[in-house]
Amino acid sequence: MEIKAEELISAEIKRITEKYNKEYLDCSDIMKITGLGRDNVRAIMTKIDFPKIRVGKRRIVSVAAFVTWQFTNELRGGEWEEKRLRS
Repeated sequence: MEIKAEELISAEIKRITEKYNKEYLDCSDIMKITGLGRDNVRAIMTKIDFPKIRVGKRRIVSVAAFVTWQFTNELRGGEWEEKRLRS
């Protein structure tokens, strides 16, 4: 049985959306999901390739964009994955 990336992403989007009962995540939500500290999450959210939306000084990200970014970043062995493994 082969699992496709789109199915994994879709299932994770559904899981996170239902668990947090929201379609957009902030820093504290991402901290809970990833297990990273506030400073690491804030550093990630300032990266140019991170799909954030600015609302005033606040940065948020849609669940769909976050899960897609997380999945593709892990596949290419990005900096986020390296930090997660070191934690």
